[in-house]
Amino acid sequence: MLLLALACAAWVSVPLVSVFLHVFASGTGDTWAHLASTVLPEYVVTTLWLCVGVGLGAGLLGVGAAWLVTRHEFPGRASFEWALVLPLAMPAYVMAYTYTDLLQFVGPVQTALREAFGWKRADYWFPDVRSVGGAVAMFVLVLYPYVYMLARTAFLERAGALVEVARSMGLGPWQSFVRVSLPLARPAIAAGMALALMETLADYGTVAYFSVQTFTTGIYRAWFSLGDRVAAAQLSVVLLAFVALVLMIERFSRGRSRYDDASARRRPAPRLPLQGSRAALAVAACAVPLVLGFALPAALLLRMAWSDGDAQFGPRFLQLAGNSMLLAGCTAVLAVALALLIGYAARLHQGAPMRWAHRVVGLGYALPGTVIAVGVLIPVARLDNLLADALRQHFGWQTGLWFTGTIAALVYACLVRFLTAAVQSVDAGLARITPHMDDAARSLGHGPLATLRRVHLPLLRGSALTAGLLVFIDVMKELPATLVMRPFNFDTLATQTYTLATDERLAEASTAALAIVAVGLVPLVVLCRQIARGQSASVS
Repeated sequence: MLLLALACAAWVSVPLVSVFLHVFASGTGDTWAHLASTVLPEYVVTTLWLCVGVGLGAGLLGVGAAWLVTRHEFPGRASFEWALVLPLAMPAYVMAYTYTDLLQFVGPVQTALREAFGWKRADYWFPDVRSVGGAVAMFVLVLYPYVYMLARTAFLERAGALVEVARSMGLGPWQSFVRVSLPLARPAIAAGMALALMETLADYGTVAYFSVQTFTTGIYRAWFSLGDRVAAAQLSVVLLAFVALVLMIERFSRGRSRYDDASARRRPAPRLPLQGSRAALAVAACAVPLVLGFALPAALLLRMAWSDGDAQFGPRFLQLAGNSMLLAGCTAVLAVALALLIGYAARLHQGAPMRWAHRVVGLGYALPGTVIAVGVLIPVARLDNLLADALRQHFGWQTGLWFTGTIAALVYACLVRFLTAAVQSVDAGLARITPHMDDAARSLGHGPLATLRRVHLPLLRGSALTAGLLVFIDVMKELPATLVMRPFNFDTLATQTYTLATDERLAEASTAALAIVAVGLVPLVVLCRQIARGQSASVS
């Protein structure tokens, strides 16, 4: 079992190794020099602006909302506490399409302004949503829940006694937040911002639709437009450097400080009642990101699907949904199987090899989909060609591409990207099973496989289902890797939404986009119920 787990970890690391090896490959020719002298500086500057804007925006919205719902009492607070995570169900590229339809020159907002005031195009200025600032706004509205969830948990878990002591020393609510609560929650906030930034770096649909030049669009152009896989690999490594920088900043932000809560008093701090204008401001501060990040885009999609109709709805939609579910289902089943193998092997063998295997498996989620696509396509395409040549020479068989010509390579890429979510869920389930049960099974003569089958699997049923659900949802929403690696005539809901939106056929894209959002709501409903139960327990 140890060898199988190590083999799986090595298999997952192949795309990353492939990308790095091709950085030093010959044949890059003039493509890399052309990219470096023309668009590479723009990629770097734009990516830095996106990271700064999304980091600050998601941090302010997430921390501010978490502080309001955990430290204050105002109308609707209990509902906002769980509803503020709903924007996670809205993919950023879907958000970009809906707001473009709303805010563009021929959209309802600018049309209403011109009709109301009699303006013409040259008579007024309106911000362009298809810009770097517009992309930052889309990412902030979708990704702030990462910061919100982790900051909320940190504010609740810190002992209320610390806040009470600060108040007894004469610190007001704002001073207590800045000098006590915020420093203690800094690791959680930094982790949430790192997750938001990695999602920003991995995005392709939003920046491509807004014509914002980033590394993901550059990788796609180098591979498909210029036909240079080496240049695509080199751009992928530069993008990985940004990802590594984000992770290093998150780690170094902790420094040598310790954040242990040594207090034995675990009761939550009393909430400060807000009334009048302060209560109204608190409600508005929580409602604005929820409305802009979920309610308004969902309503716009429903309006387009209902009033304008969708020519894609019908047999074509069912085919797209079937393709998406086939891809997501195959990936989820394989991810759960591999996660059980790796998690159980780590339980049996707690040495350095399995620790490194766990780290290698965890790299996938930090890699953007375009990078994984490049890393998978290079070795798999070569394997396809070698296999086809060998079969033709030795047996005279004219076979097609077995891997890149089917969804096999795409499933592989999605496994590399999202296996981390399954492994973490299985690890959490295994951690709740006492080692004494393993000892008891061995004393009854059961080997490792029998113990897994008869003891652990029944207890891990819930964790395995959760792992499969998380991977299923992530694959349904995945765009960059699917767009790059899908075989001929194999479209999914995500790729169809992107294609139709790129052609400015937003009404036709609305049904597929709504289906993606509806599927993404499933795990969030479970998460919201857990938040509500946790809040009820803390109150009681």
